[in-house]
Amino acid sequence: MGSLDELAMGYSLPHDSLFLGFDSSTQSLKATVLDANLTIVASETIHFDSQLPHYKTKDGVYRDPIEDGRIVSPTLMWVEALNTLLEKLKLKLDFSKVIAISGSGQQHGSVYWKKGSSATLASLDPSKPLVSQLAEAFSTKESPVWMDSSTTLQCKEIEKAVGGPLEVARLTGSRAYERFTGPQIRKLYETKQDVYNDTERISLVSSFMASLLIGRYACIE
Repeated sequence: MGSLDELAMGYSLPHDSLFLGFDSSTQSLKATVLDANLTIVASETIHFDSQLPHYKTKDGVYRDPIEDGRIVSPTLMWVEALNTLLEKLKLKLDFSKVIAISGSGQQHGSVYWKKGSSATLASLDPSKPLVSQLAEAFSTKESPVWMDSSTTLQCKEIEKAVGGPLEVARLTGSRAYERFTGPQIRKLYETKQDVYNDTERISLVSSFMASLLIGRYACIE
């Protein structure tokens, strides 16, 4: 058997291969499909506010009118957006020709999977909408996003425990910022411990979208 380099050099892609890329951002979910010549053959975008208006978001988020700085997105909106996007793409291309999928997601958004949701992911039925199958899969229906600034207390607690903001920066490359996922998880633990205790896995937006595609929890980055 040849080396990996030899195998790679001898391997050629089918001429009709397609490559699918996703971008899960704050206001929309986008997909672009390239062929083997890097030519765009299809693209679709789901704008959350206009195309999924039943979630009643503004710029893809909810701004809490009571708790200052709290900004979240409905997790199921992202699920429905993926389902809708794939249905649109199905009319434009043959998915059996897609040989690679990549994706990117907004930084610092976090998703909280309810206990037992790994089994739900593993048994998804492709003939049924994702949004109905995952309606009860999350311990909280709302995901903190990068715009959230409601965790100042938690940031101060983290910095104090570690030895100050400079020490946090020395260890991690940055001081504690409100939008970071660590303070967001700490806030959930402190303010909604029942939700935290009912959570079996926490995903970033990127690993969350990957989990939907592979039917199990994807690693974080």
